[in-house]
Amino acid sequence: MSDLIDVEIRALEQQSARVTSYELVTLDGKPLPAANAGDHIDVHIAVDNGDNLIRQYSLCAQPGAQGYRIGVQREDDGQGGSRAIHAQWQVGTRLQISPPRNLFALVDGASHSILMGGGIGITPVLSMAWQLHQQGRSFELHYSVRSLAEAAFIRELQQSPFVERVHLYIANDGGRVDMARLLVRPQPNTHLFACGPVGYMDAIWQTADTMGWNHSNLHREYFDAPAVETTSDEAAFTVRLHSSGQEFEIAADQSIAAVLMEAGVDVPVSCGKGICGSCMTRVVDGQPEHRDLYLTEEEQASNQWITPCCSRSASPLLVLDL
Repeated sequence: MSDLIDVEIRALEQQSARVTSYELVTLDGKPLPAANAGDHIDVHIAVDNGDNLIRQYSLCAQPGAQGYRIGVQREDDGQGGSRAIHAQWQVGTRLQISPPRNLFALVDGASHSILMGGGIGITPVLSMAWQLHQQGRSFELHYSVRSLAEAAFIRELQQSPFVERVHLYIANDGGRVDMARLLVRPQPNTHLFACGPVGYMDAIWQTADTMGWNHSNLHREYFDAPAVETTSDEAAFTVRLHSSGQEFEIAADQSIAAVLMEAGVDVPVSCGKGICGSCMTRVVDGQPEHRDLYLTEEEQASNQWITPCCSRSASPLLVLDL
């Protein structure tokens, strides 16, 4: 890909028992593209079997830093990307990243922002807190972790100029955020931003629904999700490209993105799990069968978009704007 950026690791820091932060800078000392709170980058990772994995990491703002900072949590039962990073990356290690892109942006007109981070989901939320503080805007940050040893960036939060806005919940010590109390009586111009594991996010959204929050005031980003498995029981279907009329048969055990990419069609897949939105494609005709965690319920119901990395078709023919 021509837009990849060559960078190297200038510094790293252990942030918790399983999370290490890495500061990335260009090889020639030139500035990296400007970034905002909520931005993430694709990171190309070489693993032991020779594969080159692509993983997304939120930029974790560090005031005054010239480079990007990301926080990587080691997942011992994952696919090897985070293990390779923790084992191989050192100061001076060179790698390639994409320019930043934002699918989880702050709302400029919000009168108050509620920031919620679960586990490693603190990374984009921390960036938001720094940006809101620097802009002099109203916010509060709620950070939920299993144990104090797993509370990444806790020293930075405790020493930050907005520490009085930070609320820490440690599950092993009986600390859990009271979502019903926090989200009661939603205000028209208060916006909620949350990042964390599926169960944590589901609980937030269910509570917000119960409390009558407007969905346009709710913003979320999943940092992980179970891989979507296809089986021989799935119904096959046809995908047609609107631009050329080419048709492709999608078998029961294939994803739309995999078939199109094998045929040379450019599909910008990153996560492969329907959580990052990179591959989101407009639907011209047909009915998608949504299996992503990125689109809102309203967006899924509209059937105007699909994430071809994981979703399928409920109709025999699906025409995509490709």
